[in-house]
Amino acid sequence: MPEPSKKYRLVFMGTPEFSVPTLKALYSDSRFEICAVYTQPDRPVGRGMQVQQSPVKRTALEMGLPVFQPEKLTLPFGVDQVLAINHLRELAPDFLVVVAYGQILRKEVIDCPRFGCVNIHSSLLPRWRGAAPIQWAILAGDQKTGVSTMKIVQKLDAGDVLLQAETEISKTDTAQSVHDRLAKMGSELIVPTLLGLAEGSLQAQVQDEAKVTVAIKLSRELEALDVNSKSASALDRQVRALNPWPGTSVYLDVNGKAERLKIKRASSHEGLSIEPGVLSEKMGMLLLGTPSGALEVQVCQLDGKKETDAAGFINGLKGRGLSLPLKTRSTHEENK
Repeated sequence: MPEPSKKYRLVFMGTPEFSVPTLKALYSDSRFEICAVYTQPDRPVGRGMQVQQSPVKRTALEMGLPVFQPEKLTLPFGVDQVLAINHLRELAPDFLVVVAYGQILRKEVIDCPRFGCVNIHSSLLPRWRGAAPIQWAILAGDQKTGVSTMKIVQKLDAGDVLLQAETEISKTDTAQSVHDRLAKMGSELIVPTLLGLAEGSLQAQVQDEAKVTVAIKLSRELEALDVNSKSASALDRQVRALNPWPGTSVYLDVNGKAERLKIKRASSHEGLSIEPGVLSEKMGMLLLGTPSGALEVQVCQLDGKKETDAAGFINGLKGRGLSLPLKTRSTHEENK
């Protein structure tokens, strides 16, 4: 049998891996025709700074979809942006679907599609608007998070909410595990969202501004684990939220010099009492003392060394003629 004719034309805008499941869901649904995919320009990535295509571009090319990579659709508004918006208007899309595209869209772009611009955001709006909602939900100790489909307006993540889906945040969830779950959940929401808008059966809900929280962009300053004032459970959330970037670490005082210990995986033990700011071995575990409980260091890495488990770290110390306990220290102290 011939393939059913496509019904709704759409332009897809996205860049990272989080966007890919939604692109695939729309591509596989015969009720939609993806007439263009917009993604960020190829960028240098990693230590070698090799130029790489975005995950969305790679996926779109595999599907045989036309890909466009304007440098900016935002201010300053020059010739390239005018050409890009004229191109969008010529496509005459019914929808513009945006999933982690990486740019705030101008009104001229938002006004292009017939039924509007729809965004998938990785939080239960209005909680955690902004750049890093998954990480901040874990850092704050939220028991649940989710995805929201919403209408795009010029104010960041402030549009009316269309559909939402929830998921619990477990005590072992990391930013990566939540990311992967929400990417799939978002892809499952997009088709009912678009059909509901086109058919007029979906009622948007205005966000309650009194309940807004903001997930600011992650920074290097978040890397330091404050073992002298934060609880073990708070530090555990920090490790789970910030791996792989910016990561989490402490500085150890080793013969009067500061050595950075990156902590890649950990868990909290509320019932254990270890002197705050001291790294020691107890009951076969590598433990960091805090004012409330102890943080078990399960996977770690000293600067210039390979990643290792707790036993490997302890053996490495012995190989250097060192032993536990070791005290942590501030990076602001002068090496003696």
